[in-house]
Amino acid sequence: MSLRVRLLLAAGAVALVALVAADIATYSSLESFLTTQIHQRLANADTPIERALDSGAALSFSTVAHLAPGMFVQVRDAAGEPTGTVDSVAEDGQQISPALPATLPAMTAPASSDGAPRAYFTAPAEQPGGPRFEVRASELVNGAVLILALPLDQSDATLHRLLLVELAVSTLALAGAAGIGWWLVRAGLRPLAEVEEAADAIAEGDLSRRVAEAGENTEVGHLARAFNTMVGRIEEAFSRRDATEAELRSSEERLRRFVADASHELRTPLAAIRAYAELFERGASGRPEDLSRTMSGIRHEAERMGDLVDELLLLARLDEGRPLAREPVELVGIAAKAVDAARALGPDWPVSLLADRPVEITGDPSRLRQVIDNFLANVRHHTPPGTTTTVLVSTPTSPDRADEAILKVTDDGPGIPPQQVEHVFERFYRGDPARARARQINGEHAGSGLGLAIVSAIVAAHGGYVEAESPPGGGASFTVHLPLDGATASAAAPEARPTSSSPPASPPVSPPVSPPVSPPEASDATAPETNDPAISTDTPKTFTAGIQKPVV
Repeated sequence: MSLRVRLLLAAGAVALVALVAADIATYSSLESFLTTQIHQRLANADTPIERALDSGAALSFSTVAHLAPGMFVQVRDAAGEPTGTVDSVAEDGQQISPALPATLPAMTAPASSDGAPRAYFTAPAEQPGGPRFEVRASELVNGAVLILALPLDQSDATLHRLLLVELAVSTLALAGAAGIGWWLVRAGLRPLAEVEEAADAIAEGDLSRRVAEAGENTEVGHLARAFNTMVGRIEEAFSRRDATEAELRSSEERLRRFVADASHELRTPLAAIRAYAELFERGASGRPEDLSRTMSGIRHEAERMGDLVDELLLLARLDEGRPLAREPVELVGIAAKAVDAARALGPDWPVSLLADRPVEITGDPSRLRQVIDNFLANVRHHTPPGTTTTVLVSTPTSPDRADEAILKVTDDGPGIPPQQVEHVFERFYRGDPARARARQINGEHAGSGLGLAIVSAIVAAHGGYVEAESPPGGGASFTVHLPLDGATASAAAPEARPTSSSPPASPPVSPPVSPPVSPPEASDATAPETNDPAISTDTPKTFTAGIQKPVV
């Protein structure tokens, strides 16, 4: 049984009890009033008849009709025998009389001292189908008993009509109360119906469903607010679960891709070493020129494989969140050493350093040096000789960014194709695989595709983020943002996001790549192979890499 039906039945039961109680009270009140009136008529007729009897007048129909019209009158002597009787006359002219008992009820004296003892009782009609009679018996002075009776047909008819009216009115009132109660119950429970509909929708998966809140001080309003709060928390929990599952799936996919790419990268030098070993077994040891070439190839491939393993190990440690060295670092000095090393390694690629004052941060000096080395190595591997590179170390002048240091590397090389800008920080990403294979055939180090991924991971471990940009017309720019106060990676940097911005004021930087040779503390950097001079004329592409999610 539904709540609406139960409430309606309860309200109907209360209304029914109230109507029945009102009907009984009305019926009893009217009955008492009519009985009192009849007793008054009987008492008023008693005195003149007693006087007439005391004066010696005979009890006759004419006397009764004159003194007590319509009444039944009987006189009994002290022995209880009737000495005179006058029947009552009904409306149709028929004489009727009550069926009086032989022994009358005991008479009691009235409260007043001047009245004779009397008794009132009801008697049925002596004639079949006759009305009831209200009887009054009073004691006379000589011991006789005067009996007066009035038929109750009119009183009974009045009470019967009242009963019919009460039944009709009560039925209509109950029906009206039921109708109004049903409407009120539906209106009052409409918010509960909305809660029910919302609960059904939520059970089907629509967690965005909410209930309109009713009055603040009503029970339904409190229920609606509690329901909305509960559903909001459930939706938030499911959203977090979905986000976690999506992140886990993405991390698992990145892990599979990382393992596959690492396996592929390691397979190439291993296959080369195996080939050199087979060449050695086939007689190269007896030919000095072949022996030298074989040993040089094995050494080169072993160094390449060692560099790759070192880079993978570094990324794994950074992904695990292992803390780096934390000490004060003067960033301009680090950049100056990296620029000097780049000038020595690539004299055909001019490099200049711009800094107006020292910039001190807290971090790992060897890893920060590795960041700059990787950027400069990319310039040597992806731009033609003569490309000018500028390294800028500064602090922002705007108050909202006064707590960070800026390291910006720009060049005027051919630039990065727009479709590759947002991928440069991905692991094992190369912009042009065919060009990388050509570099390997020519004996050059094609890079592992981990250089900029290492840069992004190191910067994120220092609590910063790095941006890549390639404006129309050529050139590329890489900007590193590091906190001055030495915040750790917990100071979350922006997630990797592609954006568009205006070209930087300083010359752009060319696409990054891993260097074949770098200072001992630096790791090779690899980025998309982008020597193609065809540069898009679209708006400049910018990509920001922040704290990266672990993939191994």
